[in-house]
Amino acid sequence: MGMVFGKICVETPKFEVIKSTDEYEIRKYSSVVIAEVTYDPSQFKGNKDGGFMVLANYIGALGNPQNSKPEKIAMTAPVITQTPKNSSEKIAMTAPVVTKGGGVEEKKTVTMQFVLPEKYKKAEEAPKPLDERVVIREEGERKYGVVRFSGTPGEAAVAEKAERLKKGLERDGYQVIGEFLLARYNPPWTVPMLKTNEVMIPIE
Repeated sequence: MGMVFGKICVETPKFEVIKSTDEYEIRKYSSVVIAEVTYDPSQFKGNKDGGFMVLANYIGALGNPQNSKPEKIAMTAPVITQTPKNSSEKIAMTAPVVTKGGGVEEKKTVTMQFVLPEKYKKAEEAPKPLDERVVIREEGERKYGVVRFSGTPGEAAVAEKAERLKKGLERDGYQVIGEFLLARYNPPWTVPMLKTNEVMIPIE
């Protein structure tokens, strides 16, 4: 019931707040192990979040875990999606679930990630996926400029927040090194005004 009212009941990635202003936070995130899947949304009837089911099956969120042990792996938050502008630029990534859109010159693909629980320190410590589409890898320390907001994150509103954050970071002397991520901390059935979301931009 708590999740309906916005309570975050799962593990979240560890970070240190380096700076906090009225506009944003600068955070340094610790190293993590991630599970990711790359796909064309058309395989899921155009649903950009279609890869969620593939990763949820890997950790056993929907039944028997689809991994070699098999071992249930705890779900984490936030779910992170990425919808970059039309560019073939490499994107810096993080988080439990990340969705990365491909650019115009590339195929329109999406990459979604789950950050695995902290107990997994190395990629080889995580159970091997049975589905070959799922890739397990390590991601090192990284820094982000972050702004938090509530409500259901529509594309236009998120893009506006990301642009405002980017301009603020660049104005204050930070070097942006990738496109924004949208972090969603609550499941879809949470009351909209109680949802916690963040726009995150990777910086040097």
